[in-house]
Amino acid sequence: MGIESLIVWLIVGGVAGWLAGLIVKGYGFGIIGNIVVGIVGAFIAGWLLPRLGIAIGGGIIAAIINAVIGAVILLVIIGLIKR
Repeated sequence: MGIESLIVWLIVGGVAGWLAGLIVKGYGFGIIGNIVVGIVGAFIAGWLLPRLGIAIGGGIIAAIINAVIGAVILLVIIGLIKR
């Protein structure tokens, strides 16, 4: 993995975490936490969505959408556990 790939992962994770924080109010973790949630959310969506038969497509926009879906799922689960 090159430095360019790492930067793209961080950008996609940051955007996805930020959007997920807006969608699921009250469960944000700051910029670093949101990047981590976005990256983990991308892994969750990459594993979960194909098993559900959902295919969004390729490209950076599809990667962000997948990561947002996964990050929202992750934030909801974290919110339920925190209660």
